[in-house]
Amino acid sequence: MGEGEGLRFRRILIIFSFLFACILMVGAPSKGNTDNEIIYIVPIHETVENGLYAFLNRAVQMAEEDQASAIIFDINTPGGTVDAAGKIGKLLTSTNLKTISFVNNQALSAGAYISLNTDEIYMVPGSTIGSAAIIDQQGNTAGKKAESYWFAAMEEAAKQTKRDPIYALAMADESVHLPEVGAPKGKLLTLGADQAEKVGYSKGTFNNIDELLKYLGYENAEVHKVEESFAEKIARFITHPVVIPILLSIASLGLVIELYSPGFGVPGFMGLTALLLFFYGHLVAGLAGYETLILFIIGIGLIIAEFFLPGAVAGVLGVAAVLGSLFLASENVIHMGISILIAIGVAILALILMVKVFGKKMSIFKKIILTDATKTEEGYVSNKSRLELIGLEGYTLTALRPSGTVVIEDERIDVVSEGEFILKDARVRVVKAEGSRIVVREIPNLDK
Repeated sequence: MGEGEGLRFRRILIIFSFLFACILMVGAPSKGNTDNEIIYIVPIHETVENGLYAFLNRAVQMAEEDQASAIIFDINTPGGTVDAAGKIGKLLTSTNLKTISFVNNQALSAGAYISLNTDEIYMVPGSTIGSAAIIDQQGNTAGKKAESYWFAAMEEAAKQTKRDPIYALAMADESVHLPEVGAPKGKLLTLGADQAEKVGYSKGTFNNIDELLKYLGYENAEVHKVEESFAEKIARFITHPVVIPILLSIASLGLVIELYSPGFGVPGFMGLTALLLFFYGHLVAGLAGYETLILFIIGIGLIIAEFFLPGAVAGVLGVAAVLGSLFLASENVIHMGISILIAIGVAILALILMVKVFGKKMSIFKKIILTDATKTEEGYVSNKSRLELIGLEGYTLTALRPSGTVVIEDERIDVVSEGEFILKDARVRVVKAEGSRIVVREIPNLDK
């Protein structure tokens, strides 16, 4: 090989080496391209309820509009309602954006389910994930039907994100036997940061989000931290399963006390405010539409109309409309039913106390019910009373059978006997006068 050919060969080799290196650089996986990348950080803190879904839905939409590279959910929650967790899980799996959970202390129950529905999970040292048993409002284990649904949901969430479903099931079902990770039969699985990484649920442990961003290659990315608006915070508080029965009870108590108060005062304002807050929170949370509020207003109008209309049709329709609007504003019929029963119980107790203990009467009825009476003591009489006739004597103008006519002091008077038949021209004496009813008794003729 000549010197010219050797030089040409070396040039060709350099070119191929450069091209091969370019191919490797293009094809190699990258943790993040920091140029013009956008990362969204969204908090999932405190209790999981339907108000949280409205906030997360807004955050995901914002990230999608900005074509973000990823959404990192900063999770620290003890759990919450199953229906809210289900909606949030569906929201996270339906977006095309990369979703990442950063368990910043705890992701228990509904929080564990939400984490399982994200593409990747990372944790801080000492954090936990799991303990996802489904319980009712009284703290008892839910029924078999609800448990079956929840077990399947936890398994499916793990399968969709390529995680071993046995650990997800062990978080919800205490009958699963996994002693090697501290969850023998009879105990729910709760994974620490190291355990979660060992079983493949967590991809790494970091002290804070900044360390995580650096690890993912997003340290120079544009970070958008989404915070809850004031309206969303109010909606989350109002739609909490514990707050709803309290709010409805305050509303019923205030309106009942208002019925016994003159005019419109503090109790009525308190009751209406509680109802408005209830519907406001559910409107912001996306659980109710304006048609629900309109139905409620129509129901109140029909109940008021019942006070002025005959029959009970308007009242029955009004109560049905109000109850229907409350159920439409809630996705969980059972929880709303319990809340309404609690509010009704409070209202009945208030009624009993106002009537039996305080001796109150509903002031509203004074305006629509006639309470005045035409009493004799006040000078009102329905018929002229002939008390002055008692003891006077006269004779029968007609036979009494037992009614007829008598003459007393030259006055003809319609009377009745005490029940017996009295002949014409018989002597009689007035023994009783009750309004227009005058009773006479025959005077025996001693000359016979």
